[in-house]
Amino acid sequence: MCRGILLAQSCCRIVFIIIHFVIMNVRQMWKAKLEGRLVQPKASILSTKTVNPLLRTAFKGQVLGIDPSLRGTGLALIEFSQARQPVLLRCKTVKVSPTKSMAEALAEIHVAVTTILEGSSVHHVALEQTIYVQNVKTAQILGAARGAAIAAVAIKQLPIFEYPPLRVKQAVVGTGKASKEQMARTVMALLGHAKALAFDEADAAGVALCHAFTWRA
Repeated sequence: MCRGILLAQSCCRIVFIIIHFVIMNVRQMWKAKLEGRLVQPKASILSTKTVNPLLRTAFKGQVLGIDPSLRGTGLALIEFSQARQPVLLRCKTVKVSPTKSMAEALAEIHVAVTTILEGSSVHHVALEQTIYVQNVKTAQILGAARGAAIAAVAIKQLPIFEYPPLRVKQAVVGTGKASKEQMARTVMALLGHAKALAFDEADAAGVALCHAFTWRA
């Protein structure tokens, strides 16, 4: 009986170690891909049927990530290239005082997004999709904030991509159950950014990273 328990525990440890190394290897492959060091192997009979997502063409250009919120919209502008790791060019939290009306808050969000677009060479814009909320009023407020940001992007005629929070966490951290703290730490590590980012800015950067990681040319 004891030997059986010990054997089961040993098997669990082995499985955990294998999963750990698989995740680490995937993260290392992502880093190599973004740096242009991941070389695609020659085509074979098997590779023509199945395409490894890690061997897609790495995204090149600037992505503006947006984490919409009426009182604290996060913005993060990241540049991607094959020669280096992603570079955070600008980030900002659009903080709107609770004393201001919804109309004033929406105007500030629109102006902030427009300003960052006009002062850069953004190729794509990525946003978090609306999560399910039970409170109808909260959903309306969040939808209005998203609309203000999207309208500013649409005026500039830039491509807009939306990703659910779960997919963003999986692409950046490796698990859909990652906390805001885990997201912020991982984003900082991927960007080589020493200064801690506000949660809204880290979430915005996470959306931009998710877009670049999963982009298909």
